[in-house]
Amino acid sequence: MSVDWSVEEVEAIVADHLYMLTLELAGQSFNKTEQRRQLQAKLSGRSDGSIEFKHCNISAVLVHLGLPYIRGYQPRSNYQALLVEVVSDQLKHRPLLDQAALAVAQLPAITPTTVDFRNTKVSPPQRQLRGAEPIPAWMAQPVKRDYLQREAANQSLGMAGEEFVLEFERWRLDAMGHSKLASHVEHVSQTRGDGLGYDIRSFESDGKERFIEVKTTSFGKETPFFVTQNELKFSRVAAQQFYLYRLFEFRKQPRLFDLAGEISNHCLLDPVTYRASFS
Repeated sequence: MSVDWSVEEVEAIVADHLYMLTLELAGQSFNKTEQRRQLQAKLSGRSDGSIEFKHCNISAVLVHLGLPYIRGYQPRSNYQALLVEVVSDQLKHRPLLDQAALAVAQLPAITPTTVDFRNTKVSPPQRQLRGAEPIPAWMAQPVKRDYLQREAANQSLGMAGEEFVLEFERWRLDAMGHSKLASHVEHVSQTRGDGLGYDIRSFESDGKERFIEVKTTSFGKETPFFVTQNELKFSRVAAQQFYLYRLFEFRKQPRLFDLAGEISNHCLLDPVTYRASFS
């Protein structure tokens, strides 16, 4: 039977996690194994697996609060209210984390010119059940700076992602032997305007149109994204032809997954902001 983490243990692992996150966002290296070894001295005999899982819980809390998470610590959402409280409190005293996250969210981006598209596409995340323990109302609000929303407003990153998908679609059709269709892939958000509900007009192998909305992040695979009411409506109206392409870790190693059909079939949607998440 597992023993609940004490307040002191939670405070120690949250401090360790936020320290590593600050280093990662600042582009500085660290050794997770060495960090865990040092952390274990402050814990009550916690196993490596227990520590890893708690780090994943912290990632889920950070995503809930509008922050990125550490690569490799995939969010796991069955966390306790205590964890949210400790993370929220420690974030108030991390000005360097604030500066680093804000800098990354607003950093310009360019489209990579040499990409092996064969390794680009991956499976999408699966929706997770939210944690069973109720979170107090005062903790439910995002932190003052919603870095994920600020990144979503980064026009340079958004354009780079759309251009990446444009080339990916041309490659995909070429690889299937449909070079003529590939030559007609269109960046409609540029040629026709950005109010259509999608960014790229592509094709299936039989010539049927594929409508692609592109969402790009430099953060992890399970980072929430934002959709407009128009995009949601179009995904319903054109469900048989609509795809949302989610690009992630764009600055390091761009990869993507796609969500076919109506967006609400795949994601949990915040009814106020249309923030789409997987937990």
